[in-house]
Order: sequence, then C-alpha cells, then structure tokens
Amino acid sequence: MELDHQLKILIEDAAKHGIAPIVMEKAIAPVMKSLAIQLKHLEYYVLQNLQEDWIISVISDRQSPMLEKKVIYAFSTVQDAKNSRMSKDVNLVAIALPTIQILFRVFSMQQIDSIIFFPQSGNITQGIEVKRHDLQNIIQQQLRQLKTIPPDIA
Repeated sequence: MELDHQLKILIEDAAKHGIAPIVMEKAIAPVMKSLAIQLKHLEYYVLQNLQEDWIISVISDRQSPMLEKKVIYAFSTVQDAKNSRMSKDVNLVAIALPTIQILFRVFSMQQIDSIIFFPQSGNITQGIEVKRHDLQNIIQQQLRQLKTIPPDIA
C-alpha cells in the first residue's frame, strides 16, 4: 500500500483514535510520512504473540549496561523476522504491517521507548532507531506551529 494511501487511512481513522482529523492531517501525518520515507519500505514485519500483542524486548546500552530500554523490532522481510532470535518461540508470528501504521502505533504506546527498523534485508544487526519520545516531541512541535498560523491563512 502506497504511503499516501496509508496516510489517507490514518487521517480517515483519526476520530477512532480520539484525534481531530485536522490535527492528524496537519501535524501527525507529515511527521509520519517524513519518517516512513527514510525507512525505505512500505511495510515491515513485526513479531506478535497469539493474543496479537507486539513483542517488546528489553535491551541494555553497550556502554552503560545498567541502562535498559524497551523496544520493538520491525523487519523488512518475513525471513529476517523469522531469523531473529526472538522468533524461535513457536507462539510468535511475524505480521506485515504498513509502515505508517507501525509508526502511529509506536507514537501512542507508552510502554515502549523505541522501535528499531531493519530496512536492509539480511542485516538484522544494523537498524534505524525511532525513539517514541523524539517522535512525540516532533509532533508537538508541529502542533505548536499549527497554533501560530493565522486563521485566515490556515
């Protein structure tokens, strides 16, 4: 599904998420699109359990092992998802999801710190980390900019 179509669905479903469609269209969607373009794929595979919950991994910082963060991994191919160390659990499945949907869900998931995307097939050691906090801050900046636009221009 093309990015613009993914964004259209996100905007149409704004009310279901408790967000005004104009906020979704003018603040959230542009941020999601910008990030999705950088991630290079229209969909990624996320591991989930049989209850359809995404699998959250706790990882430690290499320089400071006492610092931990909760992350979700998103793989560019189903094979990469299956090859990850977490997928050895028979109760996990890899599901393909539109990139915009993944980013939006991460934006709203308070229990995680980041999502790590692996855009290069066959390489699950180098990923692109999108921090939830950073994503929320960028969207907040967009919202502040919207508030400063005079009504006759907006």
